[in-house]
Amino acid sequence: MTILLVDDEQMVLEVTQQMLQHLGYQVLTAHNGEQAVRKLQNQKDDIELVILDMVMPGMGGRSAFSQIKDIAPAVKVLLSTGYSFEGQAEDIMEKGCDGFIQKPYDLDDLDRKLRDILPA
Repeated sequence: MTILLVDDEQMVLEVTQQMLQHLGYQVLTAHNGEQAVRKLQNQKDDIELVILDMVMPGMGGRSAFSQIKDIAPAVKVLLSTGYSFEGQAEDIMEKGCDGFIQKPYDLDDLDRKLRDILPA
């Protein structure tokens, strides 16, 4: 199972990629919304879930989420942010996002969220 991990912070990408690989997932990474959309366009049949940072320079989480769902409506999206749930995160959740995880998160938090979202 392949996950597309989208975050503008290199440290978050590296640590979360290691956690996901430890949990047995294949991981693709993107540093921003534009990169995420391009990767999804090229590999939409392989990607089952996108972990999407909400606040990024350039194309942020809200715009990226809309384009991701246009390209691959069935792909699951887990929204990730260090900010509160109110506001933009709540808005994206109402548009059909599959889950929300608050940064910083640990391996157990991430594993639990993925088990909630992905089919067994």
